[in-house]
Amino acid sequence: MPAGVSWATFLKTFAASLLTMCAEAKGVQRYHRLDLTILEIPPKPREFKMKLLGMKKTHHEPQISRQ
Repeated sequence: MPAGVSWATFLKTFAASLLTMCAEAKGVQRYHRLDLTILEIPPKPREFKMKLLGMKKTHHEPQISRQ
């Protein structure tokens, strides 16, 4: 047996490790709550990236000062 332990000890350790990994993965999923919705209209290139960065371009008309 690996590392010189008995089968019973190895199986207990393996089961505990597996359960811990599964519980941690579930905890991470619940903590982050990923948004897996599909957008109906695909964004234009770079628009999605700009929206994520909060740099969405807005079209402003130039203001002419009357002085």
